[in-house]
Amino acid sequence: MKKRTILSMEQALSMPYATLRFAQLGWRVIRIESTPAGDGLPGDPNRYIGGKVLDDDRRSYFIAPNVGKEAIALNLKDPQGQALLRRIIQALDVDVFCCNTVPRRYAQLGIDYDSLRAAKPDLIWAGISALGPDYPDAPGYDPVLQAMAGYMELTGDAAGPPTLAGVPLIDLKAGDEVYANVMLALLERAESGQGRRIDVSMLQAATSWLITTLPLLDFDCDPGEITRCGNEHRKFIPTNVYPTADGFIYVAIGSDVQWKRLTELSRFASIATPGRATNEGRHREREAIHRDLAAVTQRYPTTELTADFRTATIPHAPIHDIPAVRDMEAVHRRLTTTTFPDGRTIHMQPMAVDLPEARTALNPPPRYGQDTLRVLREAGVEDAVCETLRAQGVIA
Repeated sequence: MKKRTILSMEQALSMPYATLRFAQLGWRVIRIESTPAGDGLPGDPNRYIGGKVLDDDRRSYFIAPNVGKEAIALNLKDPQGQALLRRIIQALDVDVFCCNTVPRRYAQLGIDYDSLRAAKPDLIWAGISALGPDYPDAPGYDPVLQAMAGYMELTGDAAGPPTLAGVPLIDLKAGDEVYANVMLALLERAESGQGRRIDVSMLQAATSWLITTLPLLDFDCDPGEITRCGNEHRKFIPTNVYPTADGFIYVAIGSDVQWKRLTELSRFASIATPGRATNEGRHREREAIHRDLAAVTQRYPTTELTADFRTATIPHAPIHDIPAVRDMEAVHRRLTTTTFPDGRTIHMQPMAVDLPEARTALNPPPRYGQDTLRVLREAGVEDAVCETLRAQGVIA
């Protein structure tokens, strides 16, 4: 696979996650951050979020999404900074430009597709925003989009308040859409020689996942089918979290055959009735079945139930905390890593898919502006010019 060069004006999580996937392929990813404005800490605000695990501008929340990258600082409000951006795109033969600022700022900063395409006609341009370019002022914050896209309405206990998911799903979904669509655009460019503009709306990407709920509106669904239902599944009965003698276990009965196997286990024989033999019949007795199943599971340790379910090939899982997830053999041997200057090895999330050419050990994330001078020299900018630009606040 040919190694590509990605130039990304990125911050927060959605776009850094997208470009991390390119870095994992061994592609060159250069972050662009703003020069100091005098009204706060410079660069990506996420640099300063979390514990101080490396140094002041590489704190814990910033590490994992930004390993394996380079970082430069340009003042794109200045025409000289915009000219430098176009020069870098040309000199480094940049394949893809990415950004996740509000669309209103595209033209102001000289990062709009038309301006950058003029510098390199086959450039692929990808932007993430809250609602797409038709809504140029909307900020794209994952929790706000979870509320707007109905995720919070669908998450949590039926008797409780709307609840955020424990993972920033919409940030990550938007990043995956950039990754997938850039790959498609590169494939098409190989055939046509043409670049492409890609606009990812976080709202549209998020609502594309409402495949099990949104279409129900046209089926005159019961309101209970499109709101919170805790840990149970509204369609497959019984599927829920059940108490055990020492914790909890998740059980998922996805067919009548699995129900039969469950109730053939001696512990659960008492919950079987003729009326519960089909999912439709179990649906009519949903609440009673949950109570009956919980009355059995709470009498036994999780390990005993797990052994029974494994023998009967019943889908199930203990409720793992995050340390337990990391220690699972199927996960632990696929963790990505980075090594800090002091020799510490930091274990991070695995890649989504194993690829033979991928990099699972990546350099630590760059300090703010650490590669500015090196990248500009590579683009043919002389040191004396760089010093003048630094003094003028065009670079940092």
